[in-house]
Parts: sequence; C-alpha cells; structure tokens
Amino acid sequence: MKHLKEILIDSIEIASGKWIKVTHDTVKLPDGQTAFREYIKHPGAVAIIAITKDNQIVMEYQYRHPVESVMLEIPAGRLEPKENPLAAAKRELQEETGYSAKKWIELGSALPCIGYSNERIIYYLARDLSPGPAKLDPGEFLEPALMGVEECFELAYRGEIMDSKTLAGLMLYQGYLFGKLKV
Repeated sequence: MKHLKEILIDSIEIASGKWIKVTHDTVKLPDGQTAFREYIKHPGAVAIIAITKDNQIVMEYQYRHPVESVMLEIPAGRLEPKENPLAAAKRELQEETGYSAKKWIELGSALPCIGYSNERIIYYLARDLSPGPAKLDPGEFLEPALMGVEECFELAYRGEIMDSKTLAGLMLYQGYLFGKLKV
C-alpha cells in the first residue's frame, strides 16, 4: 500500500501542554499535491481488563470534561516517559481501584483516534486480584464498580459504554475468551 503513503515536508509544533503536543505538518499527497495535517502527539497509554475471582470486570465511573459526562470505563492511564507498559498497567490498576494482580497477559494494542492523534493504548488482562486501598492522583475523582462480564458486553451493545478504549478492551477480551487471540 505504498501508493497511499504521504511524505512529510515540514512539521511545526503549534501547541504544547503538560503531556500532549499539537503538531501541524505539511505533507506531499500520493498525487503530488500538498496538504496539511494537524494532530496530537500522545505519549501512549495502558488499559486493563481486570477480572475478579467471581468473574466480574473492574470498571470505573469518571467524569470526562471534553464530553461533559460521567463515563463508564476500564482502568487506564498515560505512560510516563520511558515507562515500561506493564509497570504502568500495574501502577494504574492499583492507583485507581486498589487492586493488584498476580497474573498479567498482554492482549494487544489499539490506536483509538487515528484521525487526529498518534496515541497507542496497550491492553492487559489482570487476574488473580487482591483488593487494597486506591491511591488516586491529586485532582482525580472516580468510582470503581464491579460488573459481570455479560453485563459489560450488554452495556456496550446498548451504547451505554461509549469510551473507545473500553470498547476495544472488551473486544480484545472477547477474543481472548473465545481463543481468537494468540497470547
């Protein structure tokens, strides 16, 4: 598919925040014309499908300002610079929910917003959970919830789970359950 590739001509950082950068690129299109591409450079993230011994998924409710709504999500978090993704997953699960896990399996990764971001989310399955106290970051407010696997899928199918990271995580977990993933 080389004939679809765009060639970078110029790249300018037009905004920079605490952990994202907005970039304006000039590219040469396959037909020789030029175009502009604006996108967010993101450090990457991890997301966790944590399953309790009674087969419930650890979920969380969190207010998300960009969509002005409380969303139902799986635990997740941003990678720190040069952080090992599995270490980040362990950290995020414990910080947000209080749970730690003895068994970890990488399920795969996803690019949730390819039209305007280079963010990559790496997904993990966490099993053999032990409860403990959550250690939320300052300014972080969420409410953990335990839900049956079937209930989570039903909420997704009904459009009550709309977070793309959570939907992708549930899809990868479903692939794991049905032996479709080579883990």
